[in-house]
Amino acid sequence: MAIGNEQVAGREFLGELAGDPYYPAHLVERGREVLRRLCERIESERPHGLRELYALTHAATEEFNCLGEALEEAGSEIETVARDAIGADFAFVAAAYGFADADGEELIAPREW
Repeated sequence: MAIGNEQVAGREFLGELAGDPYYPAHLVERGREVLRRLCERIESERPHGLRELYALTHAATEEFNCLGEALEEAGSEIETVARDAIGADFAFVAAAYGFADADGEELIAPREW
């Protein structure tokens, strides 16, 4: 499914991590895919409120938890720069889909990083 929201479709997710040798490119791409799938789910499921949005973002956060394990195996980790980039992208997605009042911490509440 192609992302219909033009603002989101033009976003370079995890741009702060791209090109940094500390973050393996294939794992950064996996993170971008998680965020794109989140957008696709928001567009297809159309959450009506924050509770429904948080259910979607929590599922995506769980995927980032698994990605964190892969990063550690590659000699990297989700540290401050990565945490901030991921959190900012989640907040961006929420706002782009009309949930500007979403709590940034709640969007990624089940994080293990």
